[in-house]
Amino acid sequence: MAKITLDNLAHSYLAKPASEDDFALKQLDHVWADGEAYALLGSSGCGKSTLLNIISGLLHPSQGRILFDDKDVTAATTADRNIAQVFQFPVVYDTMTVRDNLAFPLRNRGESAAYVAERVQAIARMIGMEDQLSKRARGLTADAKQKISLGRGMVREDVNALLFDEPLTVIDPHMKWELRTQLKSLHHEFGHTMIYVTHDQTEALTFADKVVVMYDGRVVQIGTPEDLFETPAHTFVGYFIGSPGMNVIPAEVQGTRAVVQGHDVSLTRGFGTPSGKVEIGVRPEFVTLTAGAGLPVTIRRVEDVGRHKIVRASLFGADLNIVVGEGVEIGADMTNVTFAPAKVGVYVDDWRQTGEAA
Repeated sequence: MAKITLDNLAHSYLAKPASEDDFALKQLDHVWADGEAYALLGSSGCGKSTLLNIISGLLHPSQGRILFDDKDVTAATTADRNIAQVFQFPVVYDTMTVRDNLAFPLRNRGESAAYVAERVQAIARMIGMEDQLSKRARGLTADAKQKISLGRGMVREDVNALLFDEPLTVIDPHMKWELRTQLKSLHHEFGHTMIYVTHDQTEALTFADKVVVMYDGRVVQIGTPEDLFETPAHTFVGYFIGSPGMNVIPAEVQGTRAVVQGHDVSLTRGFGTPSGKVEIGVRPEFVTLTAGAGLPVTIRRVEDVGRHKIVRASLFGADLNIVVGEGVEIGADMTNVTFAPAKVGVYVDDWRQTGEAA
């Protein structure tokens, strides 16, 4: 297990990057705590796998350093970093049995036969392959092979970190849930530092202690699932986390109020008169349909998703999403909305503003 420090870290796939736009991974300065589970979350191409490969040693950064427990490992090989990595697609030895695949990392390090047998049995139980230990990997399904990859990554107890690069892509949906639960249990039991790359917010939010949200090569927020939902630091976080995501609305902000097309929206903090691209953000859960008070909307459709309804509406020609309770009747006269003032965020050039107590 290790504390991981990213010191002035950045990477470009170009030989001579001329500007910040040439960097796939823009400057990072972060310390990730020993023994915590992190999820790197973001859309395709945001830099998640690049960062993971730098941490693992498969890629050397263009600038900066990476440290494990304050020891500089930037130039160290993957083997010398003492990490285990599981990739998006299964990497197994087809001619070996499931048992031998799982045992390989332990035998390679000279562990006793008794310890190897004990760990293999425990991991096979965790991935649901106890009855297939004697089968050769060749001929197994893709999801079975990926379970072997997961198991081989987790079989060692002495690693500095476990790295997972979208490891459940080829796993069927029911097994995905089970394996995420198992990974979380493993983390609680052994306390490994875990880093899990995914573009699936459900995977990230159910697996991690802290979610690292990436956008355009940057880390835009690190926080608990609650942090990301309640106080998105960037409009991308608000959009990407939640279903539907946060409503982002152009506005003028004047102290403790925002003005949207001539209509006032109350704020609970003071923000002065910010300039630039000024917007307010409010999650659909904190928007209320009313009959007369608030901003005028046009309801386009209502989607009943069981636990609640999602109202798709237009606000001055832009999309607005509203979440209402399953038992709430939506009357024909409900053509306005209000926002919960304490849940409205102010964003300037996409970044959340702190404001001052009103």
